[in-house]
Amino acid sequence: MERGVGFRLKDGTVLVSDHYHPAGDRPAPTLLVRQPYGRDIATTVVYAHPVWFARHGYNVVIQDVRGRGDSGGRFYPFRHEGKDGAETIDWLAKRPECDGRIGMYGFSYQGTTQLLAAAERPEALRCIAPAQTAGDLFNGWFYHHGVLRLAGAIGWATQMLRGDAHHLDLKKPGAALDAAWAHPAAAFQAAPYGDLPHLTAKGLPTYYRDWITHQQHDDYWAALDLSRRWSDIALPALHVIGWYDMYLHGSIDLFENLVRHAGSESARANQYLVAGPWPHIPWGNLVGEADFGPKALLDTDALLLRWFNHWLKDSGEFGAEPKLNLFAIGADDWHQPKNWPGFSATPKQTWFLRGEDRANSSKGAGRLSLAKPTTEEPRDTFVHDPEVPVMAPGGPASMQGCFAQNRLELGNNLLVYTSPELTAPVHVYGSPKVRLFARSSRDETDFVAKLVKVGKDGRALNISIGAARSSFLFPDGTHKADTVNCWEFPLEATSCVFAAGERIRIEIASSAFPLYDRHPGSGIHPAKATPRDWKKAMQQILHTPDAPSSVEFALAT
Repeated sequence: MERGVGFRLKDGTVLVSDHYHPAGDRPAPTLLVRQPYGRDIATTVVYAHPVWFARHGYNVVIQDVRGRGDSGGRFYPFRHEGKDGAETIDWLAKRPECDGRIGMYGFSYQGTTQLLAAAERPEALRCIAPAQTAGDLFNGWFYHHGVLRLAGAIGWATQMLRGDAHHLDLKKPGAALDAAWAHPAAAFQAAPYGDLPHLTAKGLPTYYRDWITHQQHDDYWAALDLSRRWSDIALPALHVIGWYDMYLHGSIDLFENLVRHAGSESARANQYLVAGPWPHIPWGNLVGEADFGPKALLDTDALLLRWFNHWLKDSGEFGAEPKLNLFAIGADDWHQPKNWPGFSATPKQTWFLRGEDRANSSKGAGRLSLAKPTTEEPRDTFVHDPEVPVMAPGGPASMQGCFAQNRLELGNNLLVYTSPELTAPVHVYGSPKVRLFARSSRDETDFVAKLVKVGKDGRALNISIGAARSSFLFPDGTHKADTVNCWEFPLEATSCVFAAGERIRIEIASSAFPLYDRHPGSGIHPAKATPRDWKKAMQQILHTPDAPSSVEFALAT
């Protein structure tokens, strides 16, 4: 092992890395991880220590990105990772221990460092393995159909700016960030969240303020990611994702775009997707309050080893792997569909939200039906109050995973639509799509939809969620108060088997706080809204032959 190896970039910045080598003197392929959390951690929160990969015949290099750990320069998330990564790869390929072939792996930010380096097309980089990440940062990392992923943005900004403060020797901001890091959920409740003192102190980098200011997909985001240049990636990629990961939408979007738009026919044909029932960390069978059984304990280290052996050692051993390997929640087993929904014709099933009385709470009469309304049924009405928002599936701390929703569903500030007991299994996969014919008393508002599985014992477990903001869905300003608008948006993807005797449930609300920021209901920018700016909104969902609110599922066969 070599510790603290320095490499000088063309602009003079020195990046520092640790190098692990296999036994013997023969050149071998190199695996590179570039990350901002200190190279000692070496992505071991989900993958094996680099020593394990070195024992299997690989050089492994763990590098501190610019401005983090012992590396020089100033850190700004994503901004320098393309060129810095490509220069690092060119340098590694010329070192005597490397046989000229390089692969990259890692999850989360370490996934983006792979993508951005690969987009520079360094000659020695042969394959990548991005896990739980995004190529489109606006839509896949920070926002969901225009709604800020509040807990994720504040939590990650606190973590990263804390490191920056210590790196820059900013003592007062560093102490404030240390205190905030010890109690992360407290900051979620603050309003306005755009002015949080520990994230906006003088001397700190501005990226948190930039994220919450740019609430539309614009040039700021495009300069940091791949959203306008998918074809710059021309490599095979192994995508490892989690059904309960905060970046699930970003991971799916990345996979879909590279299958369609990667820069070579070979790259488009060699995109592989493995989706487990996991949150961001850890990857296992215990996820929130659910136990998905022993088959959820996938050996992702062995999977990576087979991937790199195939592309970097010509073993051919990944050739028999399925392009799609998806864990089916409910069946608690893996299945391998031939195609992802949208790539080919897929059977669909539409359930209509029916409003025969009141759908408020699980005590109400809201139901799902395969039959479309034939007459005008009563509208379902609820009130969105930013002061008392509907909580996220994981509660006030926005914990990731699968949790019972029964207590949350007792509130009248959300609508609950439940199917009859199923007489045969229904296997939903891909992204459920809601179509809400809705009316709001506010010019600007949000809607949130959640897919829930109701067991035979009545326990209601969250499966998938999605949100949309009126300014995102209706950028032309056609959304007006007291006007019926058609809200169409997908939920997060899933693969879930609803067994015979179980029921399908859809919840409709206007918040899932603090997973998403709460819409103030006024013309004030959400990041700048104080409690005095919060306005209640009366929300209505229609059920008529001409406005049949519904949810559509793709079905596995």
